[in-house]
Amino acid sequence: MKIAIFDSGIGGMTVLHQAMKLLPDEDYIFYADTAHVPYGEKPKENVKKYVLEAADFLAAQDLKALVVACNTATSVAIEDLRQKFSFPVLGIEPAVKPAVLESEKKRKKVLVLATRLTLKEEKFHHLVERIDKHDIVDGLPLPGLVTFAENFNFHEDQITSYLREQLKPFDLKEYGTVVLGCTHFPFFKDMIRKIFPESVNIIDGSIGTAKNLKRVLDGRHQVGGGTGAVSFYKSSVKVEDQVTLNQYQKLLERLDHLQ
Repeated sequence: MKIAIFDSGIGGMTVLHQAMKLLPDEDYIFYADTAHVPYGEKPKENVKKYVLEAADFLAAQDLKALVVACNTATSVAIEDLRQKFSFPVLGIEPAVKPAVLESEKKRKKVLVLATRLTLKEEKFHHLVERIDKHDIVDGLPLPGLVTFAENFNFHEDQITSYLREQLKPFDLKEYGTVVLGCTHFPFFKDMIRKIFPESVNIIDGSIGTAKNLKRVLDGRHQVGGGTGAVSFYKSSVKVEDQVTLNQYQKLLERLDHLQ
């Protein structure tokens, strides 16, 4: 049986990377819905349709679990998926709770970087309302980072220029923690790190999601039994050309470097 990790694009590879470190003896399917990326700028109902179609395809692949490694997809479709399938369906959400706890101790604010759809969804607002008792959480959509990642563009000058322009309205010294609320964003963690003061901590939800996956599989006595193999799919089509597979391998190596 396999673990499927699903995202609108390549961002979910940040979760795949953590899962492979924590659960090396599994077989994985990584599914990037590149036909419809980016999700974060599209209407909610369209995104839900795309997610359900992808999940139907993956459900036929003998799954032990499905990980929705996309904050936007989680926010709009996770409950529908859990009602539809009998195998565990795990989502990801911005790591607001640990960020708030940490920044309150520093007497600082939290900045959540995400997609527009994630930031405006009720799921995110309910999360913030439940945790942010002192009104310290701000949000900023950064759709350009998704585009950079999907184009395999990691040119520091271009990305840093984009980040500085988007962050102009914010006093960066006010923040204690930055939350990377989109799975594409950890690819740029080193560049984001250089823009903020050294005292600012930068966190994302990929490690927590991988740990939750392990906990769920442990509870079902389903850990292991695989070889660490990964099959890659782009919108229901298996990726077999070596150029793309090499690009994916380089992305995983980049994440190793950023740890």
